[in-house]
Amino acid sequence: MDMDFLSAVLAGLAFMFSASILLQILACAIYNNWWPMLSALMYVLVPMPCLFFGGGSTQFLISRDGGGWIGAAKFLTGASSVGSIAIPIILRHAHMIETGAMLIEFTSFFIFVCTVMCFHRASLEDDW
Repeated sequence: MDMDFLSAVLAGLAFMFSASILLQILACAIYNNWWPMLSALMYVLVPMPCLFFGGGSTQFLISRDGGGWIGAAKFLTGASSVGSIAIPIILRHAHMIETGAMLIEFTSFFIFVCTVMCFHRASLEDDW
């Protein structure tokens, strides 16, 4: 792959991540309620198992290799991903946020997941 394509991929990933964070902030600012920002904590926690146990690579998530630390990393990644969806639902159920804020949070999470999947796909195709 040539350098222009890689630059375009990185620019696209940066745009998608920025849009996700913007929606996260808008979900709070539009309704003047900053409780939805709790799910941003999960955005920080999702990549941590990859960094600590996977050596910064996402390869271990699709491998069938076992082992204590690899299994723990897969569990922590899944738990933090589910937490990203569960936090807005719990906050809405407790009437702490509006339905619109919850839907914006879900849209932000969807864009964030698409960003991570595109990054994973790009890292499989080419070594940066």
